[in-house]
Amino acid sequence: MIWYVLLVATVAAERVAELVVARRNERWSAARGARVTGQGHYPAMVALHTGLLVACPAEVWLADRPFVPALGWPMLAVLVAAQALRWWCIHTLGPRWNTKVIVVPGLPLVTGGPYCRRWLRHPNYVAVVAEGVALPLVHTAWVTAVLFTVLNAALLTVRIRCENRALADATAPATPTTPARA
Repeated sequence: MIWYVLLVATVAAERVAELVVARRNERWSAARGARVTGQGHYPAMVALHTGLLVACPAEVWLADRPFVPALGWPMLAVLVAAQALRWWCIHTLGPRWNTKVIVVPGLPLVTGGPYCRRWLRHPNYVAVVAEGVALPLVHTAWVTAVLFTVLNAALLTVRIRCENRALADATAPATPTTPARA
């Protein structure tokens, strides 16, 4: 159990590192006239992700969940792969990556790395989904895995729509206006 708590603490530390990067990138974006949208769902996202980190060890401890090697080791591999994908996304987007929906108007969509259209439109969310399943299942916290997955699916539906709208608005070509007739 101790090693699992350390694993969850490591993921939590990774989240703190993400927030540091996000805050730095938010300042970069703001200096370039960025627009922040979708703030309504952001507190729910923070609460859900914090809840995942609390619920994983809590379920293992309270329900006396065992470590099952046939499940735990593959889920640990998925978790590591999810972290690698997330940091690939962060690296590819550079200062444009954020935990919030922040778009600098006029910048083209990123189409390199994992954002190449032939791969995935939202690879960071693939990492989030994989992590939400894998982290609990490393130590058979299946209730946490199911609850997080269901709640995260609802939240990602809202988040992806919001992000797609913001990206479409920011990358749309300016339309000429017709002068008013007197």
